[in-house]
Amino acid sequence: MRFSKALPAAAVLALTVSACAAFDDGGADADDGVTVAAAFYPLAFAADRVAGEHADVELLTQPGKEPHDLELDINATAEVAAADLVVFERDFQPAVDDAVEQNAEGVALDAADVVDLVAAEESLEEHDEHEGEGHDHGDTDPHFWQDPLRVADLGDAVADELAEIDPDHADDYRANASDLRGDLEALDDQYVAGLADCERDTLVVSHDAFGYLEKYDVHIASLVGLSPDAEPTAAVIGELQELIDEDGITTVFSEPLEPDLVQALAGDLGLRTATLDPIEGLTDSTEGEDYLSLMQQNLDAIREANGCR
Repeated sequence: MRFSKALPAAAVLALTVSACAAFDDGGADADDGVTVAAAFYPLAFAADRVAGEHADVELLTQPGKEPHDLELDINATAEVAAADLVVFERDFQPAVDDAVEQNAEGVALDAADVVDLVAAEESLEEHDEHEGEGHDHGDTDPHFWQDPLRVADLGDAVADELAEIDPDHADDYRANASDLRGDLEALDDQYVAGLADCERDTLVVSHDAFGYLEKYDVHIASLVGLSPDAEPTAAVIGELQELIDEDGITTVFSEPLEPDLVQALAGDLGLRTATLDPIEGLTDSTEGEDYLSLMQQNLDAIREANGCR
């Protein structure tokens, strides 16, 4: 996978100046090429697959960094300013929201507008029941990429925007998005089949980043809510201990960037720990992986923990 790294400081002024000239009658400057700034890894994965050889994708959140806490330096801000297309998710990274509002000269594609986010306080089943009613569901769960089909929807939206920016390659962008959707539909089918017959259906995780997996008939129980920086309360720990005992849960899941959050709970109850990657960003140990392989590893870990056949 090809992602551009942060540019040297000497290039920042040139980038900022060139941002204003990135478009010509709605199309990309052929001499400069098409550039896409993607706020964090799942967005960059989809953008890179759709862009193919016709555009460069610049990843704003570097491997090993917590995306929620991202602060943009002058280089990254210049990347946002110069990009023909910025792909981000509103309210997930405040620093990126600010940079898009204040600096972006190109098209800004908000994933929250195209992937049908679920309200944080409702299940996917409840969301489906309420869809189309037009009422406010409150704050949303941003972790849509745990559902491969929503990632496919994002890919289609990226293809539509790139086709407008670079009409000479519109057919290629849409073909790439179609290929991506095929891979993601196959992954979705693997999850449906792989989790259809399991001894248990509950996942105990560190933070509430896996709610979209409920479409596969699993129940998510987390130590903390949507923010990975929160601390678990005594009441939540007590409820989880009861749930673990009642459901015969054998495994609790940690995350690559937050490995210690579940250790005390697992140690107190004599449980094993395993890793479930929220795939918010890559780490040093997963830099050679991609979204598809990490989702497959997560599926394997869930199947083992829940005794799936």
